[in-house]
Amino acid sequence: MESKVKDLIALITDHGESNISERKPATLYAPRNYMMGLGGKKLRSLLCLLGYELYRSDVESALDLAYAIELFHNFTLVHDDIMDAATTRRGQEAVHIKYDVNSAILTGDVMLIEVYDRLARFDPSPPLLMQRFTQIAREVCEGQSLDMQFETDDAVSIQQYLHMIELKTAVLIGFSLEAGAWLAGAPEKDRQHLYQFGVNAGIAFQLQDDFLDLYGDSDAVGKKVGGDILQGKKTYLYLRAAELLEEPDLVSFLALYKSRDPEKVSKVKRIFDDLYISHYCGEAKRSFFDLAISHMAAVKADEQKKKFLVEFSRGLFERDK
Repeated sequence: MESKVKDLIALITDHGESNISERKPATLYAPRNYMMGLGGKKLRSLLCLLGYELYRSDVESALDLAYAIELFHNFTLVHDDIMDAATTRRGQEAVHIKYDVNSAILTGDVMLIEVYDRLARFDPSPPLLMQRFTQIAREVCEGQSLDMQFETDDAVSIQQYLHMIELKTAVLIGFSLEAGAWLAGAPEKDRQHLYQFGVNAGIAFQLQDDFLDLYGDSDAVGKKVGGDILQGKKTYLYLRAAELLEEPDLVSFLALYKSRDPEKVSKVKRIFDDLYISHYCGEAKRSFFDLAISHMAAVKADEQKKKFLVEFSRGLFERDK
């Protein structure tokens, strides 16, 4: 599996390097090229290729579509970093830090325009792929808006949080598989099941991110343990703890989570441990991934290729970084 994934990533990387924009002015396109050259997991473009490969073997024919999806994902990160006041991205300076905020905003805009230009090359009339992508892009924006809203909203439920991460993260993962299958000529029912597989696997992927922020190894994860707690983010772990605690413990917990206590991370972790929050998080991850597998079982494609896709996705939600 590892060898095949490396080969596909090499294809995607080479394709990306061949798509460096030479357009002017450099103040607009240099930040675009910088962002697209920062690396990353390339998860969504990989899934697009794997969705295509379920039905056809000429995977190079899907590279342009995979690149368009990767371009959209990176556009969202450029703007997210501005909104989150993040200074780094993938271990390097964020675009708005390396250049400036105005350049980053405009570069993100032109990246989105380029996505539509690229997708239009695939889509005959009626433009079904464009319509579907537009729906997904709107949902990603809705998810980001909810994420920002939750920062100041004290009454966030677990269901609301799961809905938010579905929109912000999971729908694009689902679309990546769906779009690859669409390009390969897959039947509509298969595309629907692949989308649902990706959405549910994507939710499990994000829940693992929540888990690793506190319980992962800082060297492996590449960031300080407990960053979500220090920022007061309402993750699945926090929301499950708040749901289980009763007053006065709940009041004390909420006050601690909002505080600047220098021992905040260790104190919150002890509360999570006492409540077996890591166990609850593990159960939630498995339930979403089990649902994903049930959708993959309904897909009418080569069983070995389906198995590869399932095991690749399982590695994402069981990862340690």
